[in-house]
Amino acid sequence: MIKRLIGMLMGQQPEKSSRPLRIPFEEHDIDIRKISPCATRIISTLNQSGHEAYVVGGAVRDLLLDVTPKDFDVVTDATPEQVRRVFRNSRIIGRRFRLVHVYCGDDLVEVSTFRAPHETSDTQDRKGRVLRDNTFGSINEDAIRRDFTVNALFYDMRTEEVLDFCGGYEDTRQSVLRIIGAPMQRYREDPVRMLRAIRLSEKLGLTIDSKTKAPFKKLAGLLGDVPTARLYDEFIKIIKSGSSASAVEQIVAHGFHAALFKKLGKIAEKSKEGEFLQLVFRKTDERINSEKSVSPAFLFAAILWSDVKIKWNYIEGDAKYMGALGRSIDDVCDGMGQTFIPKRLIADVRDIWYLQGRLLARRGKKPAQTLRHGRFRAGYDFLELRGFSGEVSEELVEWWRQFQEIPLDDQEAWLERNNAGGSTGPKKRARRRTRKTPSADVTASDE
Repeated sequence: MIKRLIGMLMGQQPEKSSRPLRIPFEEHDIDIRKISPCATRIISTLNQSGHEAYVVGGAVRDLLLDVTPKDFDVVTDATPEQVRRVFRNSRIIGRRFRLVHVYCGDDLVEVSTFRAPHETSDTQDRKGRVLRDNTFGSINEDAIRRDFTVNALFYDMRTEEVLDFCGGYEDTRQSVLRIIGAPMQRYREDPVRMLRAIRLSEKLGLTIDSKTKAPFKKLAGLLGDVPTARLYDEFIKIIKSGSSASAVEQIVAHGFHAALFKKLGKIAEKSKEGEFLQLVFRKTDERINSEKSVSPAFLFAAILWSDVKIKWNYIEGDAKYMGALGRSIDDVCDGMGQTFIPKRLIADVRDIWYLQGRLLARRGKKPAQTLRHGRFRAGYDFLELRGFSGEVSEELVEWWRQFQEIPLDDQEAWLERNNAGGSTGPKKRARRRTRKTPSADVTASDE
């Protein structure tokens, strides 16, 4: 009673009843056949082994919103060790949040144990951020400690009912995103929840509740203390949401971009660089919504390209323009260690940038060599993006579009026909000659 009273004085929502609202099939209309066979088998097996088990979180939310779930998570009263003993083809992962990956052939389902609220100081840092989250509890405790009400829904496959402890079902009906508990406290526990709120609201067309949104600007700085790996994971989810353009605008509006890429703030300035970044995210959304893949390295190359371009343009008078580009790339990459970009992607980012110089050379053997480069397609797509923004000529983009479609045996003849007067990149400055030589055309360097 005392704990509940203190929570109410601090602005927390009162604890929900341990007895959930049970929504029958006639009301929620979730087709059980839409649940993955892997999740179905896991739940059935856990039930037969004497454990409770439910589909939980985003999958239930998406089914209620008539969205196809990306994956299906299962929650149970079995501990990770007990789940591991039931399923031979599984493994326990995580330290901050231990769960079990259960495999059904190529399919993977995450199985977690009911969690209790964080009450001990040794699980949090001095700012309240959760460091470990492995205190097991009951199903109603698990519901209350989740982030948003729409993510605290459970689907019982035995009765085909949706179990609602926090009012999430009504919020799905009203298209509202509402945090569970006191917003300030919940964001201090995990600042990434603020980014997640933006992502889910834009992806699912939900309106963020005013109390849920109120602390955003005040607490934006907390994202600077989040491990880079978690920021990377959440940023990639935003990119793959299919609504990254609008999500990034909201991220900038609330000041979250400082923990991601400060240059995203250019979007709000309506500058040329901002317009290019908006184009990047719009094109990314088009690919995602057309069920095409998106390379994180390509995206990072696009976000940071202006830094390379400024340095490259500054020394463009250098006859060896590829050398100038290489130096520019080196300078920018030296600072990439301060970002959350994984080191494994930096080499791919460099290749995409370097190809922007190689794509200027369209004579001799250079085009065929460039075409064989392992990252050519990404480099060309990036050139096309630059063409959309007006940074390079449409003629250059079209030339490479055609050339990559030419059969290998026909490339030489095609080059002879299509290179008359064609650009070969920055012009090499003529050298002074100390003795007379026969006149000849000065061709551009394609080093």
